[in-house]
Amino acid sequence: MTEALTNTLQPRRLPAALQRVYDSITLGFSTLGMLTILALMILICADVFARSLFDFPIRAANELIGYFIVSAFFLQLPRSLGQGRVARAELIIDPLKLNKPFAGFLLDAIYFLLTALVCYLIADGVTDGALTAYQDGEISGVPGDFTFQIWPFKFVIVLGAAISCVACLTLTVRSALTAFSSDALGQPKGWLALCFIVLAVVMILVAPSAIELSRNGIGILMIGSLVFFVIFGAPISTTLILVSIIGIWLMKGTPVLGIRALVLASSEYLASYYFAVVPLFVMMGLIVSESDIGKNTFDVVRHLTKRLTAGLGIATIGANAVFAAITGSSIASAAVFSKIAAPELMRHGYTPRFAVGVVAGSSVLGMLIPPSILLIVFGFLAEASVGKLFIAAILPGILLALSFCVGLLVIAKFWPAFLGDPDHDDSEESDNLHSSLYKVAPIIGLMILVIGGIYAGFFTPTESGAIGALGALVIAIAQRKMNVVKFWKVVRETGHVTVTVLFLILAANLFSRFIALSGIPQHLTSFIENADLTLIAFTLIYVALLVALGMILDSVSIMLIVVPLALPLVQALGGDVIWFGIVTVVAVEVGLLTPPVGLTCFVVKSSMADPRITLRSVFEGAFPFALIMLIVIGVLIAFPQISLLLI
Repeated sequence: MTEALTNTLQPRRLPAALQRVYDSITLGFSTLGMLTILALMILICADVFARSLFDFPIRAANELIGYFIVSAFFLQLPRSLGQGRVARAELIIDPLKLNKPFAGFLLDAIYFLLTALVCYLIADGVTDGALTAYQDGEISGVPGDFTFQIWPFKFVIVLGAAISCVACLTLTVRSALTAFSSDALGQPKGWLALCFIVLAVVMILVAPSAIELSRNGIGILMIGSLVFFVIFGAPISTTLILVSIIGIWLMKGTPVLGIRALVLASSEYLASYYFAVVPLFVMMGLIVSESDIGKNTFDVVRHLTKRLTAGLGIATIGANAVFAAITGSSIASAAVFSKIAAPELMRHGYTPRFAVGVVAGSSVLGMLIPPSILLIVFGFLAEASVGKLFIAAILPGILLALSFCVGLLVIAKFWPAFLGDPDHDDSEESDNLHSSLYKVAPIIGLMILVIGGIYAGFFTPTESGAIGALGALVIAIAQRKMNVVKFWKVVRETGHVTVTVLFLILAANLFSRFIALSGIPQHLTSFIENADLTLIAFTLIYVALLVALGMILDSVSIMLIVVPLALPLVQALGGDVIWFGIVTVVAVEVGLLTPPVGLTCFVVKSSMADPRITLRSVFEGAFPFALIMLIVIGVLIAFPQISLLLI
């Protein structure tokens, strides 16, 4: 869909001189943000080495790291927003831009205007605190040992949010100009869709006072509005924040409390040492993706499985499992193995449907086998230990990978037409085994370093991210797979992904406060208790809901909406938070393989320029893997000790 959009209308650009000034400012801020991320990695690694080798930890390192994180976020926010790097569901908005460009681009203009409003509220709210910190000489660190002034960091928030506001206003103008251009006006306008959105906004603001809704009623209305606008392509972070502020406003009679909560989340909540885990693991994964590590891993596992039935399919699963343990991203795995494994599978006689299906299906291991972005997001939502979540995901990840392999053997036995007519002649590649093993050995070492270091207690998950990123960089340089240009590209993309994830976490923090204030979790807990549902029965209903939502929403959106509601109920029923996180991530990942969203399937299709590959064939090929995932979820629910055995 995005490819089709590039061939139609595009948002209008600013006048050349103004565009150059705008690009220079946002690029300058983004560069400072990237340097801050590098400084973050160096600081944490230096602290680990100083503590381990010399028993002399860096003073106030944790406090500095927290302020580095919030600074990196707001320095890179303008560039990310200016390039449209916002998390959103594109199920409706992209087809709307394509078929009814007036409505599609006008909606985009409205969404960016609302994002500008959020950025303005942050900048305005933090300004007073920044001025006070400057006037009072407010400090942080270790009193009497090492302290530093915090006003520079707060002014970075103000400037970053203010420029982000300008960036979003720029996008608003560009989208509005496109909507009212002669090309867009000459096509179907889509007034009906636009009126529908406007009516929904009016209903949200008017309905509570018109029918005197209770707090629970306001909460339900806001949750419904959240789902509605996310489906219609509104930026998820913006929607979460504004829905929360409006909901608190309707319940308390003033917007001040909601805005104050937003300001605190932006300046205090994000300034946390623990959030450094996001850019560090993202950087490690991107360094790995930029090298030939995926190809090396696939070569090794292919040799080990070449005599098995469906051996190349099993090799793809095994290689994806190893690759997942160092990238933490299903999307990265799908993109890499679409180009590495799928052509090899088809060349050896496997059907195109099977080739792309096994790539799409096995790529979901990237979001379960640690490190995993979804596990990190769940940890912050549930206030659970990310390290424990990583350790808990090891056995379920291995179980899922083995289940995929067994599933392929069963399919080969009872449904050989699905596989095709594969050959098993790998003689041409037999000489490469030792060299491939030599190349993949450092990557196995990196995996052991990251997960083993956490498990052994040598360093925290945040510190393991820094050590892992540094280790991946050293390996890539030693193998001559990384240069300055590639590394700068990695750091730049790390910044964009970090902004997206942390913006979502910031918004989720505000949404969690709103949900707690609405009283919905307490009423749901009472309802579940009165209904006499067991933990297993509730979890099965919960999983069914996640799978259903996965057909229309992306993984992060589902977690941000559902987890704050479901978590108190699970705790009331005696469920373990860590186990619940593993079940949640696996269930949410089913949505990556199911239409109409099926993000992984879209990535596989877009990564392959092969006329034999259609989107339908990708979904059909991935369907058996979605069924296997449901079976594994049932096993994890029935035997929670699988997730808790190692922690």
